Amino acid sequence: MKLLLDTHTFIWWDSDPSKLSKRALELLTEKDNLRLLSVVSLWEIQIKHQLGKLTLKKALAEIIAIQQNNCIEILPITITHILALDSLAMYHKDPFDRLLIAQTNIENAVLISCDSVFANYSVKVEW
Repeated sequence: MKLLLDTHTFIWWDSDPSKLSKRALELLTEKDNLRLLSVVSLWEIQIKHQLGKLTLKKALAEIIAIQQNNCIEILPITITHILALDSLAMYHKDPFDRLLIAQTNIENAVLISCDSVFANYSVKVEW
């Protein structure tokens, strides 16, 4: 199964796995699942960290390196992902979340998130 981690899922997976649901933890630890982290999540983390809205225990570069060693692959943002935004209704205006929805659909992935806003969209979500 192809999994796309929501930003909070990635942060919790790295720093406090006890915040993850039992199901999310099962999916993330299943060795046959492909774990993806979008560049959009890294961008969001960096912005929130610089604005003082997010405290990181380690430097972002170090977190990324550690998690790549844990078999998390970085998903780039492609033109196809951006163009898919055109078909999304404006239930939610957060540009980071909207791009995660588009990427999840284009990549035929499952979004690992506890964010209830995704229920408004036709996107596969597990928590």
